[in-house]
Amino acid sequence: MDVEETALDGVLILTPKRFGDARGFFSEVWKKTALLGVGIDVEFVQDNQSLSAEVGTVRGLHYQSPPHAQDKLVRCGAGALMDVVVDARKSSTTYGEVVAVELSAENGKQLFVPKGFLHGFVTLKPDTEILYKCSDYYAPECDGSVHFESADLNIDWGIDQSRAIVSDKDANAVDFAKFDSPFD
Repeated sequence: MDVEETALDGVLILTPKRFGDARGFFSEVWKKTALLGVGIDVEFVQDNQSLSAEVGTVRGLHYQSPPHAQDKLVRCGAGALMDVVVDARKSSTTYGEVVAVELSAENGKQLFVPKGFLHGFVTLKPDTEILYKCSDYYAPECDGSVHFESADLNIDWGIDQSRAIVSDKDANAVDFAKFDSPFD
């Protein structure tokens, strides 16, 4: 597995090796011992999948607060997406900083997102599928969202944001400038 550090401490780009032939390829996308080898000691308890039919679908920026904060291992099963992570740890020297990584079925990259980060994505191709493992169960009372267009974050989503397809929850999310982060 290739491991690439990002500008945000703990956020890693993981690219599992692919073994291909005329039929296609095989890849171990998750293997506990491989993650332990790169310093990720997380027990995943939930595996999620979402499909976004239209290009320009934005989901996020989401978080789950303590005591049910989640580490995530994110990958793209079909299509392509721009995956976005924002440091929401109040005591971090990179608080409010952003990392964006293109994940696609073609490139096979995965993103490890530790607790304490906002997470979201925008679809770059139709019928994009995102798959992600979580280290804690979904808890509605801990669910939160920060607006994807927050001016303080200045995220380049790679799309015309006025044409973004968003849920009511995400459209009405709090601006980052007014966000009271639950993460120390």
